[in-house]
Amino acid sequence: MNQKIFQMGLSTETVSLYLLCCGLADSGATLSTKNLLDIWNASPETMNASFLELEDRGIVLKIISDGKAHHIYKLTDEHDWK
Repeated sequence: MNQKIFQMGLSTETVSLYLLCCGLADSGATLSTKNLLDIWNASPETMNASFLELEDRGIVLKIISDGKAHHIYKLTDEHDWK
């Protein structure tokens, strides 16, 4: 987890999603919407909005999508963050 996430002015939900992503990545689990929905405690729509914010800021990168609601992401290096 990179502490810079707390200084970027992101929403609480987006920071929470980032922290969950870090936890999944650290455990070796796939960083997917399916896996995150199992531990996410807000609505799927809120998670999707938070992912869009993370993507827009370059914090995560969508690497696979089935064109529906199933996506796989990877965390990016801090130097890619906006």
